[in-house]
Parts: sequence; structure tokens; C-alpha cells
Amino acid sequence: MSLDRILVLLGGVAAITWVNWYFFMARRTIASASLDPSGTQQIEIAVAGGYSPALVRVKAGRPVRLIFDRRETNPCSEELVIPDFGIRRFLPPNQKTAVEFTPTTSGSHEFTCGMGMLRGKVVAE
Repeated sequence: MSLDRILVLLGGVAAITWVNWYFFMARRTIASASLDPSGTQQIEIAVAGGYSPALVRVKAGRPVRLIFDRRETNPCSEELVIPDFGIRRFLPPNQKTAVEFTPTTSGSHEFTCGMGMLRGKVVAE
């Protein structure tokens, strides 16, 4: 195998490794939702090339309000999907959108963009 083929192969492996790390293993911020006066657990999540925080802790059995603050116009982040609660919502650019649900049991509930590239998680305890 020639040197140029080896360099191309190594470059491809490096690119694949970086993409997998960025989308699946990059460090995610963790936050706990706070209670508003009505007893609803609430937290704001910034949407800009990903979700921040990407991991939200809540109490099971209490209503949850996630406020998605979409700070970009990237078409990938225009749709939010939370399959466990049947939620599919359009997120207008540069606006905040509230999404409400109640996790009845403990467990992990993933949320993603419409394409599944951006990922976050709600952990009910």
C-alpha cells in the first residue's frame, strides 16, 4: 500500500472517530429542574449546535416544562422530538418554546432533533 493511501485511510478513520465522539460521547452539561410557583418543574435549554444542558434531572410524577431557547437558524435544530411522550414540536429560530409533559415513573427519556443528530435526555428519579 502506498503512502498516500495510508494517509487517506488514517484521515478517514480520524474523521469518523471525531464525528462519533462529537455526536455521541461529548461531555454533556447536567442540570436539575427548579419548581415554579405552580409546582411545575421547569428548566430552560439553549439550542445552538446542541442542547445545553443536555441532561436534565426531574422528579417523577410531577409536571415538567422544558423551555427550548433556539438561538440559531440551522435547519437540523428546527424540530424537537420526545418519543416517550409522543411530542414532536417545531422550534422557531431565535424564540423560546415551552414543552410540557409528566413523567409518571422513574427512567430516562431521550429528546432529539428531527434528524436524530442533536441529543439530550430527561432523567426522572
